Amino acid sequence: MREMRHKRLRAKIAGTATRPRLAVFRSNTAIYAQLIDDVAGKTLATADSRKEKGTGVEKAQLVGAAIAKKAQALSLTEVVFDRGGFKYQGAIAALADAARAAGLKF
Repeated sequence: MREMRHKRLRAKIAGTATRPRLAVFRSNTAIYAQLIDDVAGKTLATADSRKEKGTGVEKAQLVGAAIAKKAQALSLTEVVFDRGGFKYQGAIAALADAARAAGLKF
């Protein structure tokens, strides 16, 4: 079901060099975030929670802040949010809120 939701989402959104896609993936143990330029087919920046300590939501907040910091280092302020077919709650929402608080707009 998640894959179907993700395909439906990806049909509507795409990232560019000036406004990349912030793709989020949540596994049972970690959360991952990537900034992707779909036009060029390149990943611009990544962040993950594999070495972080804390609960899932706390890890997601750290990843959101880290990906926003890397985006600002690349002079990017706007992104398109791709929740990867996951519901916008818990760790996914925490990552998005932390990225917004750190300066990303979406």
